[in-house]
Amino acid sequence: MKINYINTLAVICTIGLMAGCKGNQKATQSKGESEIVLHCSGSEYRSDKKAFRANATGESSDLEIARKKASSNCKAALASQVETTIKSTTDNYINSREFNNVEEIEERFEALNREVVNQQLNDVKVICEKLTENKNGKYKCYMAVEMDVDAVQTAIETRIKNDDKLKIDYDYEKFKETFEKEMDKMRN
Repeated sequence: MKINYINTLAVICTIGLMAGCKGNQKATQSKGESEIVLHCSGSEYRSDKKAFRANATGESSDLEIARKKASSNCKAALASQVETTIKSTTDNYINSREFNNVEEIEERFEALNREVVNQQLNDVKVICEKLTENKNGKYKCYMAVEMDVDAVQTAIETRIKNDDKLKIDYDYEKFKETFEKEMDKMRN
C-alpha cells in the first residue's frame, strides 16, 4: 500500500513539473515568435588566437548539394575573415616599418595574402556538421569549419622568405608581433 502511494505521488510530481516547465516556456516566447535553433554556432565556433573559424548553412532538395553549399559558404566566410585579418596585420606592419617603397610592398603582400589563403583553404577541417530535413523534403546542412592560425602564419613566413624583394624589407618577428596583436583583438 505504501509503495502504491509513493509511486502515485511520484507520477503526480513528474506531471506537475512537466506542466510547470511547459508553462514557463510559453511565457518566455512572445506571440507570433518561435525560437530558432542554429546548429554549429555559438562561442565555441568563433575564431580565437588558435584558429580561424566560420559557420554557415546550405539548403537543397538534394542532401549532397546542401552539404556542398554549406561547405562553400563556410570556406568563403573563412577566407574573408583570414584575408581581413592578414590585410589589417599587413597594413599595421608596413606602417610601423615605414618603407620607402610602401606601395610596391603593399601590392606584393596583397598578392601573397591571396596565395596563402587559397593554399590554406585546402587544410580546412570540419568541426561540426548537422543535417536536417523539413516537412517538404528539403535538406539543410549546418556546418562549422576551422583553419589553424599557426599554419597560416607559417605559410606567410615561408612565402615571404621565398620572395627576394620582400625578404629585404621583411622582419619576421615584427610581423609575428603585429599578427598576434590582431589575433588578440579577435578574442576580445
